[in-house]
Amino acid sequence: MSSARSLIIASPFERPTHHWLRQGDNTLALKEGRRPAGYEIFDTRNNTVRTVELALVNRIRQRVDAWRNAGYPGVTTITRQLLGHWRDDEHSTRQNAFYFCQIEAIETLVWHLEAPPDFKQGIAIPGDGGLWERLCSKMATGSGKTTVMAMIITWQVLNALTYPKRNKDFSRAVFIVAPGLTVKERLQVLHPGHPGNYYDLFDLCPNEGMRQKLNQLELGIENWHSLMPLKEQERSVVRKGAESDEAYVRRVLGKLSSHKDILIINDEAHHAYRKPPELKVSRKDAEALGIDLDEATRWIEGLDRIHKARRIIRCFDLSATPFAPTGKTSTESSLFEWVVSDFGLNDAIEAGLVKTPRVVIRDNALPNAQTYRTKLYHLYREPEVSEDLNRRGAEPHEALPQIVQEAYTLLGADWRATMEAWRESGHPSPPVMLTVCNRTETAARIEHYFRHGDAYWPELKSPERTLRVDSRVLEKAEIGETAGTDKAYEAVLQEILEAARIPEWRKEALRSLKKEELLRAIVDNVGKRNTAGQDLQNVISVAMLSEGWDAKNVTHIMGLRAFTSQLLCEQVIGRGLRRVTYDTEPVVCPDGIERQLFRAEFVNVFGVPLSIFQDADGDGEPPPPPRHSTQIEALKERSEREISWPNVLRVDFVVRPRLEIDLAKMPALKLDPAQIRVSADLAPALGGIADLAKAVSIDLEKLPEDFRLQRLLFVAARKAFETVQHGFTGSRASLIQQLVGLVEVFFNSDKLEIPSLFHQDPLRKRILVALSMDTLVQHVIEHVHQENAERLEPVFDPEFPIGSTRAMRTWYSTKPCLETTRSQISHAVVDSTWEHYTVQRLEKRPDVAAYAKNDHLGFQLHYLWRGSRRKYVPDFLIRLANGKHLILEIKGEDSDQNRSKRMALDAWVRAVNARGGFGTWCWDVVKGEPSKVDDVIAFHARSAAPSPSTGEGILMPL
Repeated sequence: MSSARSLIIASPFERPTHHWLRQGDNTLALKEGRRPAGYEIFDTRNNTVRTVELALVNRIRQRVDAWRNAGYPGVTTITRQLLGHWRDDEHSTRQNAFYFCQIEAIETLVWHLEAPPDFKQGIAIPGDGGLWERLCSKMATGSGKTTVMAMIITWQVLNALTYPKRNKDFSRAVFIVAPGLTVKERLQVLHPGHPGNYYDLFDLCPNEGMRQKLNQLELGIENWHSLMPLKEQERSVVRKGAESDEAYVRRVLGKLSSHKDILIINDEAHHAYRKPPELKVSRKDAEALGIDLDEATRWIEGLDRIHKARRIIRCFDLSATPFAPTGKTSTESSLFEWVVSDFGLNDAIEAGLVKTPRVVIRDNALPNAQTYRTKLYHLYREPEVSEDLNRRGAEPHEALPQIVQEAYTLLGADWRATMEAWRESGHPSPPVMLTVCNRTETAARIEHYFRHGDAYWPELKSPERTLRVDSRVLEKAEIGETAGTDKAYEAVLQEILEAARIPEWRKEALRSLKKEELLRAIVDNVGKRNTAGQDLQNVISVAMLSEGWDAKNVTHIMGLRAFTSQLLCEQVIGRGLRRVTYDTEPVVCPDGIERQLFRAEFVNVFGVPLSIFQDADGDGEPPPPPRHSTQIEALKERSEREISWPNVLRVDFVVRPRLEIDLAKMPALKLDPAQIRVSADLAPALGGIADLAKAVSIDLEKLPEDFRLQRLLFVAARKAFETVQHGFTGSRASLIQQLVGLVEVFFNSDKLEIPSLFHQDPLRKRILVALSMDTLVQHVIEHVHQENAERLEPVFDPEFPIGSTRAMRTWYSTKPCLETTRSQISHAVVDSTWEHYTVQRLEKRPDVAAYAKNDHLGFQLHYLWRGSRRKYVPDFLIRLANGKHLILEIKGEDSDQNRSKRMALDAWVRAVNARGGFGTWCWDVVKGEPSKVDDVIAFHARSAAPSPSTGEGILMPL
């Protein structure tokens, strides 16, 4: 079968150069240039479409471009560091660059707050009629709104802590309002302490110091229901009256109520608007338009009360569809006037950020008499469908209209092919077919059709894999309340749970949930491994399902309800737009440049009249199953494999006084283990008599973390400093650094004698030294003298001076990974066959004590290249059995830039070795053939420690 023509024409990481333009004959033509900001109004009744330009957004785009090209004038030092770091894709530890739309969204907000007035002259952003400012970023589903929230928080909090007097611009107190519990739970990744927090996942902070400072964020995340005023108790004896603003704020904000100047972020902000007086919409019409009038009113009223009591400095709105209803279906809805940036669904489709909706455009039967479109395009508007599905009191067992059954058979055939492809690939979850229908009776009939009725494909007759989402129960679940009793529905949920192929202990934990909680546990986890929703293949809903429902395996959608606006079409199809994978392929773009674009993925749609869609000239390929991700973590139980390193900001060349020690002339210092106590037993005593049967032990050997070599060296240096500081001409810091190195040299020399072989074990030796510290220090300083010397001096990061594999935060990768045994890191990500080979050799060589693939560790060097300061992340850190630390780089090809990196690496190693206190370091590069890895490791494993003047390896002379 031939593959359908792809609408993907742009890289999501670059500014678009072309866009698709609708022609008068309802076809798409390629047009040069970026699509102007705007949106389409599609009148399904009259089959017409018109485009509304967002003139304000287009003017702001020009100003932001000019401001960016000028080098971000006016921004704070913190903001400049953040913007530079977020655009530095080459040297960041994040797996992927930020999308163009994410960078543009955050830059636009920064421009509004920090750019000089001459870059904003003539730009006035309207408000919503309230007393606090709102700014809206319009971003399509799947374009990364949660990541932008994390960027906003990082920018605001770090600036607020650095410039506390700029409290009108920045705040570290952030309150996020979500449309329901589903989104609220998804947003927990915005807490800095969350295991999967976005600040670490996307490497949002330029350095560890900033990351630690970000922990001072004060964050509250609530769904809009928490903004509802308390209901007065009608039967209460004591009338307490309405809740005061102060009491309201304390209840809603919790710990944030102690702060003023609060920053608000509205997620899915199209729910939050001020209802204009002229809006005349009945409850029935509101439901048809997808409007919750009570939600909109209470959301805004609650924020107004917070502003009155604590002051809102600003509100950032994020939404894919920031429209307020007008109550008139012919004029669609009114876009928020405070939208400042726009990246809509069409842009997201062209960049491949979402699946491409593939809408049926023809069939072999007669078309609709008015529109000449296939009847499958908008099923519900066909009289034989709408009249039948609108009957009140219809029984579940009643047959669906024939055209609907035909549609399900056609859509099911493609679903079946996709399921077979996924099953052959070994993916545990099937693709999902989603139906959005008009009323509960219709949902019950569709459920019966698939669970007990006439569904043509046997694979779709699967009761335990079919879920009808009861809107009433789900609504109660969203606000944490209990729905009424429905034993039959509870039985269905339990049937789905028992049939799920998940571990029994997980089922046991879910069996005790109330039906509202179990429904959320199933719906929120459709397609996710080891969850109650893992095996669902058919979801039927009356509503559109809540925002934040991010099932990536929705591949087919059936619409059986009225679609009176393009907004409703986008919201329904948005539930199936999440991509399955992010695999790329080389494509020559319209500007003639070959780029790596995302492979096209499709969601096949019947019955939803979306105005932009994929030409269905061919069947295309079904989307591949989601790739498995590997959890990569630092294992505490492998503490013996830990590798630590100094965090060096730069290396200075200086002339300083230097302390020297002549080991040849120094007499040996003997420590007698028999005279040093490292353990003791205690027993309870009464009247001088001890109860030996209840004795307990204190053994220092059971406290290895408290006798780390680095700690002992600094204690010894501190004691030595107190003795020699008056006769030394250099700085205090230099003296302490050198003393650390001298003590380490003595500690590792044969001048420290311990007669007992048993006590020469590293831990026992460190304990003996710790208990004999004064003796050792006095012995060393008696043989120290001072000289002047030229040397490389490392300058350490004062906020994060020592890094360690132990401190690596847990992260996830879909790249190939190898499990490790000789690394504290559970897995090594292998980006090439060379790295795969290297990891296997490191695992097997006995002269390798520990190693770590330098991925998400934070170990990096700095070098100059073409006048700018760059980051360099070597490939591997290796601790050899002889005690040396080897920095190993794997390179297939060489270049001038790589040689500059090696010069910086050589300077780093020489400086750290000369500085002392961190063991002996060396470096090497493997070029040409992977097999040379063994030669390099063998050389460093048997060679003596390099002198302070060099650290280079055998294959790469400078």
